[in-house]
Amino acid sequence: MTGRLDEFNEVRPLLFSLAYRMLGTRADAEDVVQEAFLRWQSAPPGVASPKAYLTTIVARLALDQLKSARHKRETYVGTWLPEPLVNQHVMQTSAFEKQSLAESLSVAFLHVLESLSPPERAAFLLREVFEADYAEVAGVLETSEANSRQL
Repeated sequence: MTGRLDEFNEVRPLLFSLAYRMLGTRADAEDVVQEAFLRWQSAPPGVASPKAYLTTIVARLALDQLKSARHKRETYVGTWLPEPLVNQHVMQTSAFEKQSLAESLSVAFLHVLESLSPPERAAFLLREVFEADYAEVAGVLETSEANSRQL
């Protein structure tokens, strides 16, 4: 059990980052990561790549939540933008990490993400932000590699 917890904690920042960028709120991202942890605990033993397995779970959970949350956002009268994410330990980070945080929180970036459909958003984040290859993106989105390139 400790081995699974260690494997999960190793990729937790990546999972949270993916969920947050897809969903736009810290609370929703934490919920998705927690749900992924529960599913990881009941996963069959011998998963070849815990990182890929967990990334797939988080991406699919976030997609499901986006599809159900879309109705709530459609009734909102103003422009919807994800809430900015500010970590408490930002002051202790390097200049590169501060720059990365600033770029990921720019209003333009958040607006672009909102303009994409959930599958397009997942494909964009997995490919451009997390540097997954097209085969991995296709596996997560359960589509062909050619379609993942199109997305």
